[in-house]
Amino acid sequence: MHNERQVTDNLYWVGANEHRIALFENIHPLTRGVSYNAYVLLDKKTVLFDTVDWAVCRQFLENLEYVLDGRKLDYIVINHLEPDHAASLEEVLIRYPEAIVISNEKAFMMMHQFGFHVDDRNIEVKEGDTTNFGDHTVTYVFAPMVHWPEAMVTFDVTNGVLFSADAFGTFNSLDGVLFADEVDFDRDWLDEARRYLTNIVGKYGPQVQALLKKAGPILPDIKFVCPLHGPVWRENLGYIIEKYDKWSRYEAEVNGVLIIYASMYGNTESAAVTLATKLREKGVKNVEVKDVSSTHVSWLVSDTFKYSHVAILGVTYNLGIFPPMHNYLYDLKALNVQKRTFAVISNGTWAPKADDLTRKFIDEELKEMTVLGDELVINSAMTLEQGEEMDGIVDSLKDSLAEWEKDHPQS
Repeated sequence: MHNERQVTDNLYWVGANEHRIALFENIHPLTRGVSYNAYVLLDKKTVLFDTVDWAVCRQFLENLEYVLDGRKLDYIVINHLEPDHAASLEEVLIRYPEAIVISNEKAFMMMHQFGFHVDDRNIEVKEGDTTNFGDHTVTYVFAPMVHWPEAMVTFDVTNGVLFSADAFGTFNSLDGVLFADEVDFDRDWLDEARRYLTNIVGKYGPQVQALLKKAGPILPDIKFVCPLHGPVWRENLGYIIEKYDKWSRYEAEVNGVLIIYASMYGNTESAAVTLATKLREKGVKNVEVKDVSSTHVSWLVSDTFKYSHVAILGVTYNLGIFPPMHNYLYDLKALNVQKRTFAVISNGTWAPKADDLTRKFIDEELKEMTVLGDELVINSAMTLEQGEEMDGIVDSLKDSLAEWEKDHPQS
């Protein structure tokens, strides 16, 4: 049964939703599924913009056939070759043997690598080239490393539709939703949009900034943003653009403290909760506590992008950093996270090393990070005296939060 929605005149969403997959890219948990978006333009020529993951190919093909309504498919524009979008390309080529594929040189190279047979059925475009399909003319803007080297976006100059590839996407299946204004995006979608961007594209902040700069001249003309995951944007475009600008500059959204703790037997967890309580008592409104062992690192990374300050409460393990905490720190490095202020508290029953090793990692492996000088090393369980030492860390965090607020008055 077909399941499509109209985006605007002569343009239709023909994608599909996926609820069965547990891990996106076999890494990131999906608690509410994901959508794979594709779009069809019905002009004098018919145009398909991207395809979908193989897992939802059947639904996509039913949608495509219904929208075409007996017309042949003339063109397929491929903005991004990652298999969650391009895996169904060969099936489309088999079913629509007259269709011509439009993409760029690197994308065609990758098509050959994936075994897609597009020779003699392809048009290679360069940045700034245009294609006319009848009443609609599109232009191509290359977006290398957002987040693959072949990525590009396509702008329909006729109706103001930007086919944005993986940019402006988000986790979560659509389930009947098409437009971002049909949901409470701040409440129900923003966290997953941040988790998607920061974990998938977070490393490539400068490349996202380059794409935003390229798009600057056409921003007033964009009426719709059609990403390959998540809802279409037709209202308040500045909201999501501002988020992408902030995330790709590694600027925090919230002036607050993310407390990430590792606890083997509950003593460090108790210290983490005590820290949260003391911060609240001092009037700090934005405090979040996460267990590094039971929270997937993709959420920890997303929250680190969200908050201005991070308090790490770690434990020594085999004379090193507790492995899940080390994995978290390594992911911050891999994803190029910057411009945060850290407080470090550690615990160890014998030969405690986590404090020095954590501070060294932040100082030497991460970029533009500040580590507060206050130290607190717990030996097994926190004492009343160490509770007073923690008060000093709380005061330092509060002072640093106040300084951040002065430097970011609009955040």
